[in-house]
Amino acid sequence: MPGKLDGIGWFTYETLKRITTSHPEVDFVFLFDRKYSKEVVFGENVTPVVLGPPTRHPFLWYLWFELRVKRYLRRTKADLFLSTDGFIPLCNRTPSVAVIHDINFVHRPGDLPWLVRKYYRHYFPKFAYQATRIVTVSEYSRRDIINQYDIPEEKVDLAYNGVNESFRPITAVQAVEVRKEITGGAPYFVFVGSIHPRKNITNLLKAFQLFKYENRANYKLVLVGEKFFLTKPMEEQLEKMRNKKDVIFTGRLSPQKLNDVIGAAWAMTFVPYFEGFGIPILEAMKCDIPVLASKVTSLPEIAGDAALYASPESPGSIRDGMIRVVREEGLREALIEKGRIRRELFSWDHTAEKLWESVQQVLDSHA
Repeated sequence: MPGKLDGIGWFTYETLKRITTSHPEVDFVFLFDRKYSKEVVFGENVTPVVLGPPTRHPFLWYLWFELRVKRYLRRTKADLFLSTDGFIPLCNRTPSVAVIHDINFVHRPGDLPWLVRKYYRHYFPKFAYQATRIVTVSEYSRRDIINQYDIPEEKVDLAYNGVNESFRPITAVQAVEVRKEITGGAPYFVFVGSIHPRKNITNLLKAFQLFKYENRANYKLVLVGEKFFLTKPMEEQLEKMRNKKDVIFTGRLSPQKLNDVIGAAWAMTFVPYFEGFGIPILEAMKCDIPVLASKVTSLPEIAGDAALYASPESPGSIRDGMIRVVREEGLREALIEKGRIRRELFSWDHTAEKLWESVQQVLDSHA
């Protein structure tokens, strides 16, 4: 859906665009549950097929995969089923590759609505067992899937996420104009991601309030992303804040606008409780913006020495990181320079190559 891509959506778009283009000898069928955008039909070797109904509810997820998709695979005798969000039809003879980005719902079930939580916790172990091969996006997630679901190590492959090549630094003049538009000219910290409990917005707001107590400069906090569910604690915290006028929600932005808003920021503050990868930290690095990240789950693996770290459980720790990146001479520049080196380790070209290696391994074993 145009303008609605999130992390898994970008993974799907960027990898399949490259894979279908690189393998014109292979016929691909893209299965949709609703009207699709023609921009995702990447070539003549891609056939789009709509199988209704739209899957907007866990009951419909089950019906779609277990009835519509399973019947389609059986009827067409497909050689392989690739799922880029981990859902696959069960008790199905078609070989499959399931991309399971992370299993955050195992560790933080309360971050999801009740029925979604129940569905994920019941079915994802079954998906992992059923899949011929599993691909995931960080070594942290790989070990987590292996340990939680008792999956053989050799069945789970690693394909790091990439970052959109359109992200790049903006000029000082452009940054001034963006800040005028977004914050009235004030410097700001930026968060990018879906607005829901796992992203730890409540503690980020608390940390920002503490930062404002200690640093009287006119810094703002800009939150970029769409609100999803269970946001009441965040909204209550915002209402209590003395400096709530300094917190700006932009909603979802286009890639170009997002580039500008990141590129004009003082620093990226990305401090979730749990993350399978963390694409926004790479977007910040591509824009020559320093990163303050959580020192948990996959984020130290991805950011390496190119980020400042904080405990997501501690608003004081997050505040300390914000103060350091403002006050500590040379720190901001050093993080930017390290980010330039670190970002070169990740690309969608490499992601697509690793995903196709897993697909090819399954095809070869079932030839």
